[in-house]
Amino acid sequence: MAYGFAKRLLAAALVAGTLAGAAGCAKHNSEAAADGAAASVAAPAAPPAEGGSADKADLGVLLAYEHRVQVRLPGERIATQAQAVQAACNAGKFGACAVLEMSQSGGDFPSAMLQVRVVPAGVEPLVALAGKGEEIGDRSIQADDLATAVRDNAMLRDRLQKEHARLLEFQQRQDLKIADVLTLSSRIAELEAQLQAAQQEAAQQQRRISTQLVTFDFETTRSQASRSEIGEAFRDFGGIVAAVVAFLIRAIAVLLPLTLALLPLLWLLRRYLRKRRQARGG
Repeated sequence: MAYGFAKRLLAAALVAGTLAGAAGCAKHNSEAAADGAAASVAAPAAPPAEGGSADKADLGVLLAYEHRVQVRLPGERIATQAQAVQAACNAGKFGACAVLEMSQSGGDFPSAMLQVRVVPAGVEPLVALAGKGEEIGDRSIQADDLATAVRDNAMLRDRLQKEHARLLEFQQRQDLKIADVLTLSSRIAELEAQLQAAQQEAAQQQRRISTQLVTFDFETTRSQASRSEIGEAFRDFGGIVAAVVAFLIRAIAVLLPLTLALLPLLWLLRRYLRKRRQARGG
């Protein structure tokens, strides 16, 4: 009996110790939470670091950039400047680059156009070279989102590849008739052509995404263009006067025969009307 009482007493002591320990832990945790809350109130939350996860959010876009740059400079320097940009692109001075189109015109209003496709890192150096020491008239940037087109093309290629593999497996069967073999061969050829076209489209999309299209328009400065327009107007003055005089001469040449032909008719009509009035008066 004494043993049972001692056993119950020991169990009660263990339970009390456990409860006390739990209470102490709860008190400690509540104090730590209170200290943490106070610290968070005392120190405001720091803004996210520049270039952090907020800036790296995936928008699900695949952009193909196109730039158009207008450069104004003296007319005598247009050809030299355009050729310098072309040479830098062909030499890969600022990274992989390809010249797609080049045109040039002279005269009173010289100009040049250069279109290149270059890696993103080479865009700004080429723009700086094109407008070196001169005026960047206008600049525009346009981006096409190719994410949907890339996804649809990937799904198409996956479907074509799976169907192509199934038909190749089916073609290995020994119990196929000649007509079935011919039909399978024709369908396999169609799938291979479609798959090749889809792969070419994927390569084109990747090229547009990994590189950027830049079009340079080289034109004369506004002041030089104004002077050229005034000079052109003076040069055209004599031509305009000559054209007007020539028009008047041609008009007289056309109207003179008609006038000579109509005068007798008008004289006869007038005489007839005069006699008719005289007859009525009599």
